[in-house]
Amino acid sequence: MSPHPHTIDDGAGERITFVGIRRDERGEYLEVRNSVAPGAGPPMHVHHLQEEGLTVERGTMGFRNLGEEERGAQRGESAIFAPGVGHRFWNAGDEELVCNGYPQPPNNLEYFLTELYASTQRNGGKRPGLFDGAYLSTRYRSEFAMLEIPRPVRRLLFPLIVAAGRALGRHRRFADAPEPVRRSRPGDGV
Repeated sequence: MSPHPHTIDDGAGERITFVGIRRDERGEYLEVRNSVAPGAGPPMHVHHLQEEGLTVERGTMGFRNLGEEERGAQRGESAIFAPGVGHRFWNAGDEELVCNGYPQPPNNLEYFLTELYASTQRNGGKRPGLFDGAYLSTRYRSEFAMLEIPRPVRRLLFPLIVAAGRALGRHRRFADAPEPVRRSRPGDGV
């Protein structure tokens, strides 16, 4: 993990600065700052194990939970996304959207997004490289899911792409990848 603060850029209009690990009465969280160009923002996704919160500092944020109507937030307003709830947010205005926020607990979000954004930038800002996207989505599926990618692709095709990539040695770039955080199940003592 890079020292804090450090900034990543997806090449498509979104930058995230990882400010640092903080602690409150609920435990550790990762303080972040997002800068999002008009119309840009992440696709529908889910953090299985984390709450995500964003507070608008400047601009207009649109956001939506899966299955719900679109909403908006202006300067000083917040959106909180519960663990396991599919959501997305975007810049709904004409100027840069700047938000302060957090995922709680931090888990592997910083690593996941750093690698995903680097791959997206290498591929012209459209989407991550096929192997990179498949590898990261498969390795960290207990933590995150990109819901705009159909479930059969995530569950069946991505593992095949990862296997082929491993055979070709493409996985070596992820040699320092942290272990995924596993969901605890009732009765497993975790």
